[in-house]
Amino acid sequence: MIEMTKTYRTRCGYPVRIYATDGVGAYPIHGAYCEGGDWIQLRWTDAGSRKIGSTCQLDLIEVKPRIQHEVWCNVYEDRAEAFWPTRQEADSHKDDFRLACVKLTIDCEHGEGLE
Repeated sequence: MIEMTKTYRTRCGYPVRIYATDGVGAYPIHGAYCEGGDWIQLRWTDAGSRKIGSTCQLDLIEVKPRIQHEVWCNVYEDRAEAFWPTRQEADSHKDDFRLACVKLTIDCEHGEGLE
């Protein structure tokens, strides 16, 4: 179900504004998408589809919050071990066989990879 409190984009990436979720008929979701600076009004099914029974570039896709985080990882010949919030913490948990200590930047949508 499409909710007024969530953020959406079209399948092809255009930003979307939802005006109402309680319209009548087959297309109860009312809103607009922005293409080239112009807001174009459109209606969708209650599931966010533009066309019943098929996918379309103007279907609604929920935009989930992004997770952006840096961590440090101790690397050994046969494994990478733990993720520490600081280089100092990674250093304090190393052993004599560490080959590297690398900073990893995580940038993903909330829930990515859990499907």
